[in-house]
Amino acid sequence: MGLDVHQDTIALAVAEEGGEVRFFGTIANSADPLKAALGRISRDGSVLRVCYESGPCGFMIFRLLNKLGIDCVVISPSSMPRRPGDRVKTDRRDAQTLARLLRAGELVAVWVPDEAHEAVRDVVRARRQAKQDLAAAKTTLKSFLLRHDRRFPGKAIWGHRHWRWLSEQTFPFTHQQFVYEEYKRRIHELQDRCERLEQVLKEAVVEWPMAPVVEALQALRGIKFIAAITLVAEIGDLQRFDNPKQLMAWIGLVPAEYSSGKRIKRGEITRTGNAAARSMLIESAWHYRFPAREGQALRERSAKIPERIRSIAWKAQVRLCGKFRRLAASGKRTVKIVTAIARELAGFVWDIARQVPSPVGEARG
Repeated sequence: MGLDVHQDTIALAVAEEGGEVRFFGTIANSADPLKAALGRISRDGSVLRVCYESGPCGFMIFRLLNKLGIDCVVISPSSMPRRPGDRVKTDRRDAQTLARLLRAGELVAVWVPDEAHEAVRDVVRARRQAKQDLAAAKTTLKSFLLRHDRRFPGKAIWGHRHWRWLSEQTFPFTHQQFVYEEYKRRIHELQDRCERLEQVLKEAVVEWPMAPVVEALQALRGIKFIAAITLVAEIGDLQRFDNPKQLMAWIGLVPAEYSSGKRIKRGEITRTGNAAARSMLIESAWHYRFPAREGQALRERSAKIPERIRSIAWKAQVRLCGKFRRLAASGKRTVKIVTAIARELAGFVWDIARQVPSPVGEARG
């Protein structure tokens, strides 16, 4: 069965084994109508296998069907094959396409988190959104000051000296000063929100089953608490990947390829998969531009981590720092070097996660 799920409705299509794909109908998006429809379809003793695309409606249907004992998978919309000449898109056709592809075994399921994992991921994403809003608010204030030719004489901005300079700025019109104060107030509010969300994350991780993986990943250089919990929350069960190349491809850090015949052409990275995890790895990769060393902060946060994991982290630091210097000496662009380092860093993240027993979520994909 294929389900085309929307906020208010669900379109259902059925592809029986060896038969045609038929459209069942459209029902309201709620538990009772869905249960009734599935009961009518399976009353002849048929075994149901259901799929639908992941989207804003979340995983509630997946969890409902699991409780009913019905096999259900959630697929990524980006993995749906599209015909170049197909210009007609309706709920009916989408549901029939899902049912047909599921019967043919051409759909790839995504990993579905349990409710506890999803709760932590919600906090991670709320903090990430707050940080993006904070960056936008700071840019707005800087643009306002630049329009009025107010230039900070120091170098480091958003520190104590910068805020003291900001507090000394005055404008000739009362309403203009009010706008300026509102811009500053917005920044303070977002900073407080980020701090509150970070504190909630620290409290939530204490009882989270994935906490050992979060702690272990902090042995890596450039991966502190926020980076570690973001990677675990967004990627999920890292042990579902059979090898590190699968994780690299899932995150979208492998190069795209356009090859035909004897012509082989590889381009920029695919950027598929989870953008938050990819961005976090790239941010962490910048730390490997310096020589390999264990600073005091790294030693403190990895003091309770087992020696075998610290050995992997040191191996990663030696390898990646050396690779950064070699690629820089060869004349490679820095952005390409950082991307290459992030790709290999994903492999070490996978290796460390394998050393920690982690519970498996509700489903694997």
